Amino acid sequence: MSKPIADHDAVIALTQKWLEKAVIGLNLCPFAKAVHIKNQIRYVVTDAATPEELMDVLMAELELLAEASPEKVDTTLIMHPQVLNDFEDYNDFLDVVDAALEEMDLNGILQVASFHPDYQFADSDKNDIDNYTNRSPYPTLHLLREDSVDRAVQAFPEAEDIFEKNIETMQQLGHEGWDALDLDPKQQVKG
Repeated sequence: MSKPIADHDAVIALTQKWLEKAVIGLNLCPFAKAVHIKNQIRYVVTDAATPEELMDVLMAELELLAEASPEKVDTTLIMHPQVLNDFEDYNDFLDVVDAALEEMDLNGILQVASFHPDYQFADSDKNDIDNYTNRSPYPTLHLLREDSVDRAVQAFPEAEDIFEKNIETMQQLGHEGWDALDLDPKQQVKG
């Protein structure tokens, strides 16, 4: 594994700021607030410099989450600022992630959601504000328990409308509103 390059505390702090201001603050994920308040989110920063190193970290974290008590750790965010910064490479890596879930017999038990600073939905322009629903300060793999997702969806009326509501939220917010959230890692450096 590479030597530490990223300031892990700073990466976690900005990710938590993104979670609080964007994901929870804009209600992009109505399920995030409860696990955040209960401190059931595990934050992992890796200095992995290759997809292979990241896969090792991912597999270890999948195993840990599968074995952990949901009351202690319900979900995990793996931030990997040193690898897969190109969105197309990151997106291709998600196929490998799906294969790992199958290989580990965790399909249907855990799932992985994706967030990236340059996230881009298919058939969208890179700068479309709609993409920002999945934009995070750093490339991030979000490990979730299927049971927790199922319970949250059952408890949330019209869960199937979340995506459309998020797009509306982002369109109302606009680029200026997003920039005002101050979530760009380059802007966080104090000099």
